Amino acid sequence: MHSNSLRSVRSMPAIGAAVALAAGLLVTLAPAAHAAAGADLPFTSVEAESATTTGTKIGPDHTQGTIASEASGRQAVRLGAGQRVEFTVPRAANAVNVSYNVPDGQSGSLNVYVNGTKLAKTLAVTSKYSYVDTSWIAGAKTHHFFDNARLLLGQNVQPGDKIAVEAVSTQVTVDVADFEQVAAAATKPAGAVSVTDKGADPSGQGDSTQAFRSAIAAAQGGVVWIPPGDYRLTSSLSGVQNVTLQGAGSWHSVVHTSRFIDQSSSSGGVHLKDFAVIGEVTERVDSNPDNFVNGSLGPGSSVSGMWLQHLKVGLWLTGNNDNLVVENNRVLDTTADGLNLNGNARGVRVRNNFLRNNGDDALAMWSLYSPDTNSSFENNTISQPNLANGIAIYGGTDLAVKNNLISDTNALGSGIAISNQKFLDPFSPLAGTITVSGNTLVRAGAMNPNWQHPMGALRVDSYDSAIEANVSITGTTITDSPYSAFEFVSGGGHGYATKNITVDGATVRNTGTVVVQAESQGAAKFSNVQATGVGAAGVYNCPYPAGSGTFTLTDGGGNAGWSSTWGDCSTWPQPGQGNPDPDPTRNLAKGRPATATGSQDVYTPGKAVDGDASTYWESTNNAFPQAWTVDLGSSQAVRRLVLKLPPATAWQARTQTLSVQGSTDGSAYSTVLASQGYRFDPATGNTATVTLPSGTNLRYLKLNVTANTGWPAAQFSEVEAYLN
Repeated sequence: MHSNSLRSVRSMPAIGAAVALAAGLLVTLAPAAHAAAGADLPFTSVEAESATTTGTKIGPDHTQGTIASEASGRQAVRLGAGQRVEFTVPRAANAVNVSYNVPDGQSGSLNVYVNGTKLAKTLAVTSKYSYVDTSWIAGAKTHHFFDNARLLLGQNVQPGDKIAVEAVSTQVTVDVADFEQVAAAATKPAGAVSVTDKGADPSGQGDSTQAFRSAIAAAQGGVVWIPPGDYRLTSSLSGVQNVTLQGAGSWHSVVHTSRFIDQSSSSGGVHLKDFAVIGEVTERVDSNPDNFVNGSLGPGSSVSGMWLQHLKVGLWLTGNNDNLVVENNRVLDTTADGLNLNGNARGVRVRNNFLRNNGDDALAMWSLYSPDTNSSFENNTISQPNLANGIAIYGGTDLAVKNNLISDTNALGSGIAISNQKFLDPFSPLAGTITVSGNTLVRAGAMNPNWQHPMGALRVDSYDSAIEANVSITGTTITDSPYSAFEFVSGGGHGYATKNITVDGATVRNTGTVVVQAESQGAAKFSNVQATGVGAAGVYNCPYPAGSGTFTLTDGGGNAGWSSTWGDCSTWPQPGQGNPDPDPTRNLAKGRPATATGSQDVYTPGKAVDGDASTYWESTNNAFPQAWTVDLGSSQAVRRLVLKLPPATAWQARTQTLSVQGSTDGSAYSTVLASQGYRFDPATGNTATVTLPSGTNLRYLKLNVTANTGWPAAQFSEVEAYLN
């Protein structure tokens, strides 16, 4: 899913898995008492930029629309004709998969060398499945630059051996290579019905659609066997139920089709395992069911050991998929989601899958029409989603996101998004308990081109309604986020609350700007969150719209390394810039969250900090005393207040009687200045200056008004606070 809204810029020890990049290998390290983040994969990946090369390294780069920004690690190696990159093999292997890019409109090949000897086989490379445009998605640019190509080497290699790929004639940018020991092809299970016995052509020349249908009909309650070979299907399968479709392994049994199963319902008991489905989807057309599974497999079904590539979506699941298990699969190069539980998912488990280069959310639950309930994404490894989030939860009840490893999100996405963005109605907002536990996010988060501000590595978003669910975030590791670690936002710009949130046990390393980016009203409790290498400040606390309310961070203890607060809500912290010294001439109150004991009609508290002297706050009439409070975000040595009323001459001169109070925590207030009268006269600008005593230090500024000679209510068009 994606965001279409536009938004203007506003003038403990680690519990989760740690991540290390050693010799170009991404590995996870976890304490014994906790599960490691990510999938248990049958291959080991090596980054091209860590290998030996005669080409040119590109990146790192986080700029939307650049090749390097979509690469694993935000770096890659560009090869001209005759140039190569040589990998040191990290494990016993007999196969390699290479993630690569070629210029738009071009195709070519890579020569492959094993220990200096050129193989007869080459790796075909093409831009056919890349350079996707989705002009209807706000903020999207041409994206989806990389593709994957795989090759069985025909021999075994050992750790320390050398495998090189060499550009033949076309420029090729190599991102990463996966090394794998592929098992021999499995044999036909006893009693299985083979598709070749029903006329399927394993050469891929003939149309095998009817043969697959006949085998499914003949094997009810049993197994359809897909022998090694390439099979071409020209239309989708439907009416699939009470049957297992099994191949000899995803490197051996390959089905070529862009639409495998398309059905709105099934009685269930469908098991899809151990073969590949490779499509021909080159663009994203959302009205087309260009998916491996579109619709329902029915209750008690499973998908395992699959290789899914060049489709729009791997699995777009609607209807009854109760207790579905999706595990041990690879979903590569989709133009949209990897998997989407599109409402009504009950008891679904999606675990131990690998997803790379997905054109929207890699994994999503979207509670459209009815809620997804009691379902989970667990121990998945996700790399390079290039237009949305690694994992997104859009509504639903009692859902879990556990022990996933997500890296290199781009453009419109976070590593993990917990959101009430509905897209369509009827929608079921988040409810019950949303568990986000043990996840590791690496280089996650991006600059949102619609909002013109960054999205955090982990985002909680009250986009279309307040967060009423309990959101429990535990054991999180966030490394090298280009911007913030945790973001709390109302992405639709309505100012709905993000609340009922606990964050316990997190390690944040080298976050570009802040640890907490709070842009909505609400509240969260943070405990045992340790941060190092914070780029700008610990906290950015600037709810939007101004006057929508405050975001309260409760310190649960055990926090370290992020106590400072970004002081200027009119600017965004930039990666690595640090927290600049406060400007004594800047109005500290402008744009800050403001509250009051009462308001009259549309004259809300935020009008007194919106920077516009012609708008104003007015308290409930005939109800003195009244109080107005602003949260400056952090303790400040305020020395001067400027109180304003609209400058129009229609306003008569008046005196307001008020006292000034201050607090550092928002609960215990002390009197800064005793009550006295302040004169407002249009002839002299309708302003009053209040000088505060030296030694004043406050975060929360409160004005208690007991009288107004011009109107039976407290009134301010602007309250300005300065350090001098």
